[in-house]
Amino acid sequence: MVGITQPRPGEHVNANGVWDLLQNKGKMTVFSLCLLLCADLLDLAVGYLTVTIEPLPPVVVGETVTLKCNFKTDGRLREIVWYRVTDGGTIKQKIFTYDAMFNTNYSHMEDYRRREDLVYQSTVRLPEVRISDNGPYECHVGIYDRATREKVVLASGNVFLTVMSPPNNISVVAENTPAPFSRYQAQNFTLVCTAKGGKPAPSVYFKRDGELIEVISYTQTSNEGGGAAGVRGARPLISRDLDDTKLQRSLSLLDPEGRVPRVHTETPQRVHTQGQQANEPSPATEVIPETVVSREFPRWVHSTDPLYYFSHTNIPQSDGSVVVQARLTWTLNPQLDNDALFSCEVKHPALSMPMQTEVTLSAPKGPKIFMTPTRAKVGDTVRITVQGFQNEVFPEPLYTWTRVGGRLLDGSAERDGKELILERVPAELNGSMYRCTAQNPLGSTDTHTRLIVFENPSMMKNTQNQNNGASRLDVLGLTWMALVLTVTVELT
Repeated sequence: MVGITQPRPGEHVNANGVWDLLQNKGKMTVFSLCLLLCADLLDLAVGYLTVTIEPLPPVVVGETVTLKCNFKTDGRLREIVWYRVTDGGTIKQKIFTYDAMFNTNYSHMEDYRRREDLVYQSTVRLPEVRISDNGPYECHVGIYDRATREKVVLASGNVFLTVMSPPNNISVVAENTPAPFSRYQAQNFTLVCTAKGGKPAPSVYFKRDGELIEVISYTQTSNEGGGAAGVRGARPLISRDLDDTKLQRSLSLLDPEGRVPRVHTETPQRVHTQGQQANEPSPATEVIPETVVSREFPRWVHSTDPLYYFSHTNIPQSDGSVVVQARLTWTLNPQLDNDALFSCEVKHPALSMPMQTEVTLSAPKGPKIFMTPTRAKVGDTVRITVQGFQNEVFPEPLYTWTRVGGRLLDGSAERDGKELILERVPAELNGSMYRCTAQNPLGSTDTHTRLIVFENPSMMKNTQNQNNGASRLDVLGLTWMALVLTVTVELT
């Protein structure tokens, strides 16, 4: 038996290819000849059908996408069906069908709005794509079998549609706030930038005063109970030498168990200096000028080259988007960081330019105190409220109310919140002074106000009526006693 030499690459074997091989390449076995004849006859009976789909570039939500199904055949077309593949290929949902027999097309989408348009027999257009349209698609083409004219021969192709969505919300907050101010103990401070609605996940970075911050990345792990973040590696957040006071200049970001501890701050020791004169007092209250804590800090707190630590987490959402939370942590220096401008920028392939939001770190200054009612009377409920500051304060301050020289009306030493409520004030509180301390990690300020309590005429009238009623009862009692005595004498 003589071996058969295969045709050269790219050489076409036509309908007479069997006889060409016999003439040019030598003899064949009867079995091989039968196989070639059967294959050639089958090809003539069935015909050929090839399906190809052009790859799609990523598209942005809201754009229009055209799905092109290219096919070649020498047979008679039966139908073209587009499928959307879900659940890893286990489910195929018809989205559009072209029926060549009746020359009709129709959509299979349940949405009342017709979102597919047939451009050509094999091309479908999806206007205003959504994130939910992301995924694989298949085009199935069927032609009639030449032999029976009843069977349909199918071929298919597939393409993956990638839908991108730019972030629709970006915000920056301070973590673990409101928090008190500490003069003697350095504090770890963390800014959290959150970008929502992006697909794929955007890249997030921080700037300070317009300059990109050089950061040290670390891996964040979260516990089930929402515990603090962990840092892999034993590198401390700050590393400084000792000064002449023998105070260590370092604070570690890690506790002995490798977790980030919450920095405990002390109650600030206030050294007050004269501040700006407030507005003129109302007839009911006396506003005391603001006092601000001195910002003189031990030398070990001073640092012109802080170490910034950066971490980020991606949280997938049910709609396919990703929420990105980026954290920037460093040891706060109130002298240097006060009035510093921090910005969070977000880059995404669906955006032509980065999104940005910014905050300015600032200590509270000049709280504006408002009291209602403006003319408090005995028995009234008095509300003393902080309604703002002379500057934009960030992060949100912590408010603490105390009474100078005594306890509050309910017996407590202090109360937190923007509002202090004194219910049914007695006359004894007239002239009492109250202190509001507003503080955040960058500084603290005290503002005092004096409560003036006026007499309540309605209460005085009720008291007089009660006294008059008691005197009338006394007179009536004496009259009855006199009558009883007179009757007793006459009877005797």
